[in-house]
Amino acid sequence: MRLHRLDLTAFGPFGGSQTVDFDELSAAGLFLLHGPTGAGKTSVLDGVCYALYGAVPGARQSGQGLTLRSDHAAAATRTSVTLELTVAGRRLEITRQPPWERPKKRGSGSTLDKAQSWLREYDGTAGSWKDLSRSHQEIGEEITQLLGMSREQFCQVVLLPQGDFARFLRADAEARGKLLGRLFDTHRFAEVEKRLAERRRTAEAQVREGDAALLADAHRMQQAAGDAMELPELAPGEPGLAEAVLSAAAVARATAREQLTIAHCRLAAAESRQAAAERDLADVRELDRLQRRFAQARERAALLEERADGYHQAQARMERARKAEAVAPALDLREAAEAEHRRAAAAEARARGLLPETFAEAGAAGLASAARRSAEELGGLDSARRAEQRLGQLVAERADLEHEERSDEDVLQEAETWLAGWEESRAGLQQDVESAQEAATRAEQLSVQREPARKRLAAARQRDEFARDTDDAQRQVIEATERALKARAEWLEVKEQRLNGIAAELAAQLTEGAPCAVCGATEHPAPARKDAGHVDRETEESALAASQRADEERAEAERRLAFVQRALAAAQGEAGDTSTEELAVQVEELEREYTQARGLASALHTATEQLRQAERERERRLTAQREAAVRTASRGARRDALDRERTALEAELAEARGEAGSVAVRAAQLERQAALLTDAAETARVAEDTAQRLKDADARLADAAFRAGFDTPGAAAAALLDDAAHRDLQHRLDAWQAEEAAVRAVLAETDTAEAARQPDADVTGAERAAADAAGRVREAASARDAAARRCAELDRLSARAAGGLRRLAPLREEYDRVARLSALAAGTSADNERKMRLESYVLAARLEQVAAAATVRLQRMSSGRYTLVHSDDRSGRGRSGLGLHVVDAWTGRERDTSTLSGGETFFASLALALGLADVVTDEAGGVRLDTLFIDEGFGSLDDQTLDEVLDVLDALRERDRSVGIVSHVADLRRRIHAQLEVVKGRSGSVLRQRGGG
Repeated sequence: MRLHRLDLTAFGPFGGSQTVDFDELSAAGLFLLHGPTGAGKTSVLDGVCYALYGAVPGARQSGQGLTLRSDHAAAATRTSVTLELTVAGRRLEITRQPPWERPKKRGSGSTLDKAQSWLREYDGTAGSWKDLSRSHQEIGEEITQLLGMSREQFCQVVLLPQGDFARFLRADAEARGKLLGRLFDTHRFAEVEKRLAERRRTAEAQVREGDAALLADAHRMQQAAGDAMELPELAPGEPGLAEAVLSAAAVARATAREQLTIAHCRLAAAESRQAAAERDLADVRELDRLQRRFAQARERAALLEERADGYHQAQARMERARKAEAVAPALDLREAAEAEHRRAAAAEARARGLLPETFAEAGAAGLASAARRSAEELGGLDSARRAEQRLGQLVAERADLEHEERSDEDVLQEAETWLAGWEESRAGLQQDVESAQEAATRAEQLSVQREPARKRLAAARQRDEFARDTDDAQRQVIEATERALKARAEWLEVKEQRLNGIAAELAAQLTEGAPCAVCGATEHPAPARKDAGHVDRETEESALAASQRADEERAEAERRLAFVQRALAAAQGEAGDTSTEELAVQVEELEREYTQARGLASALHTATEQLRQAERERERRLTAQREAAVRTASRGARRDALDRERTALEAELAEARGEAGSVAVRAAQLERQAALLTDAAETARVAEDTAQRLKDADARLADAAFRAGFDTPGAAAAALLDDAAHRDLQHRLDAWQAEEAAVRAVLAETDTAEAARQPDADVTGAERAAADAAGRVREAASARDAAARRCAELDRLSARAAGGLRRLAPLREEYDRVARLSALAAGTSADNERKMRLESYVLAARLEQVAAAATVRLQRMSSGRYTLVHSDDRSGRGRSGLGLHVVDAWTGRERDTSTLSGGETFFASLALALGLADVVTDEAGGVRLDTLFIDEGFGSLDDQTLDEVLDVLDALRERDRSVGIVSHVADLRRRIHAQLEVVKGRSGSVLRQRGGG
């Protein structure tokens, strides 16, 4: 990697734009970067790092890059860093701009612009630059891949900080390990250690989990086996746990099977005893049943004997009821005849009560004759009723004709009134349509005029605003010009005062024996002295800077005035000389007329529709007028015909009504009279018939009662039983007979009589004995079931434990292997004699390479006295592998690097840094580093050692390298001709480059 050019703008202490030509500086091979403290030497290196990685080294990177901006930069200047370099045979240009909080272009306040990056590559064939990317991530990945180093590695290899390597020499193994780990990216080996430890913990947890599951199954076996199983006193993960659990499980299973066999035998004996007890209980219960049956039969026989009289009375009552049943039909017939006669007599009385008194004594035949006469008279009124109905229809038709006549008169009157005003209405509607059409045309014309008027009004307002801004800008130009003239006058005055006292300023630089810069004399008998009002260089530069700032403010005011004047001329050209108020009135009048015209034009559709509706209404009313005239002409003939027919019908009806109000009333009177007479005649005939049937029924009843043996019909009626009483009496007789037969049958049973002669049966004792036998069977069955479940549970748990052990065996082997590897990589294994971690082992190899590369330069710097060697020895109780010793050839002794003096520490750390740069470069893929920077430490060297160190650095040119030394040492300015000086001032730092090849 070779640097060519670095451009810094508003970066760090540099307020303006600064350029570093590394090609010119590198031509000498060795160049010096110097300047006062705080001037910005480190910021040059920060710019290189920021261009490559988008960040600066260490703690100087804070926020989002906003702190990289120079406080001396102008507000409108954006921070930017551009680096041109060659890496891996490709010439690249990287430009980065951090986030920028700039003033808003409009209004007050500020806004934040995002960070930006550009990557370009020079095409030698085409002779031009081509863009590669503008993505931060893509540029970062491309640069990191080309360099093969991270930002931390780059800062240690290219920007060699001697203070860090001096601390590295004095640091312990842990601190060296952290630094080397960052440089050589050995975190992957630490990740291997971590991954092995995690796998060990995971496998251990799984093994413990498997043992815990096995031990849980063992506890379940113990619960199932009771006190017949003893658990091993081992924790999960301890050796021998599985074998102990399986052995205890086997003993428990054997014991459980013996207990199951014993339980089977006990259950069989209990079941045999229970069967015998059940048979005894059945015999006792049967004896008790027969004894109770015999006793109950004796009790029932005694009760029958007591109720024998009642049974004989019921038999006599049943016999009389059977005789009365022969008289029952005659009784029913007589009752029916009597009821029928009563109903007929009542109906006859009701019918005769509705007739006039003239028919009170008439018989059935007389009433029937009167009914026939009334019916004949009623038949003669049918024609009169039809005439009366027709007369009603004629009256209704005559009323309808009068109603239609009045309706047609209203239609004709309304049509004549509406049509009389038609022409006037039509003219008004036509006028509305024409007015709306004219308003629509006017609205279109005004719409064309609106937009130009609005634009002209807006231009007039801008013209007025720019006129005010022009006045303000002119006043500001005058004020800025006055301030610039005043500042220039003050600067010229200060400059004149300094020139007047320049002799005293030169005299202050004279040295005894040295020639004068003005006259060349080596003697200075009367040098000039500074008076009280002497002006020095800083005062003159301050006045000059103030004058320059005033000139810039005046130029800025003039530019703003010119811009405002151009804008004012453009606005005047568009708006003209008309005032803004007049243009506003014109625009307002146009808007008002346009709005009014639009409102009138919107009524066009409504007016057109109203005109069409009015024309349709006129046609409808003309049609109605013609139809009404036709109906009026035909209505007169119909009216005369109806009047003639009505007169004829009224004469006919007057004759038929008689004294009644109408034919219908007369017909209704005759219909009622005929109906009453007919009903009365029928009821009288029925009453006569029923009286004869009642007399015949009385004679038949008396004859039937005598033949059945009853003195009177009443006695026969009293002996009858209704159905419910008959069923009840028969049921009692049947029940007594059935009970008597059942009692005789029980008393005649041989086994029942034999059981009655034996002692009373003890059922309670037999039931108690059977219950005891059943309880013993249940206990034996429960014991047998519990033993069977215990065997099954122990078999199931044993099988599950054996299966778990088979599945756990490969995992236990994996755990043993991973645990050995993890302990070996972590340095805790007995096989790791030096207790070195894997990462420390790798870093020790890298440190050994660094020590060998550093020794080549250290021997030259120390005139062959010192050699750096790597040590694997342990320090105290710590781990070994990262020890660093120095071998002193003068004493032949090896000692720790922390015993070196200040100067020795410097050139040892420099040699270590250069050696580390070579090793890291090789580690990064052999990327050639043609530009290096070394930071401070040279002030601790004597002249001879300094010459030797510079010879070593100068020898780097043999490998076509350039080395930049960052130092305050004044002697280096004399020894190194190519220099990059950082000069600080009140307005920021600047770079001065000189002495290049």
